[in-house]
Amino acid sequence: MIKPASLRAAIVKALPDLAANPDKLLVFVDAGTLAARKTSTLSFDYRYTLNLILQDFAGDADTVFIAVLEWVETNQRELLAISEKQQKGIEFMVDHLNNATCDLSVTLDLSESVMVQTDEAGKRTVTHLPEPIPEWERKGLA
Repeated sequence: MIKPASLRAAIVKALPDLAANPDKLLVFVDAGTLAARKTSTLSFDYRYTLNLILQDFAGDADTVFIAVLEWVETNQRELLAISEKQQKGIEFMVDHLNNATCDLSVTLDLSESVMVQTDEAGKRTVTHLPEPIPEWERKGLA
């Protein structure tokens, strides 16, 4: 899985104070499943809930959520198209510790496609596939 580390890097970039206090940013992968493709290869999808927790956070929550949305736009775009009927995708909880700090938890439903190829000698090549580009963007309608 590469998305947890990628999201962590995006949050640290948005909140440079975390570089000095990396233990204040926790990243967990919960409820993970593997979805294998019924093909002649071992290719599969990771599907999981990523839980990002900022401990003793004293900053502006908008900064965190904007960084998450920017990351999602590139890495899990379909989360931006959640309908009012299907409201899960990006969720958060805040535990106010005092008047200045809180613990902030953000959860995202993520997936990653992994292509596994085996050559004639039996050597495997594992490739994490990029997110698909929507058809309207491929046609230059963006």
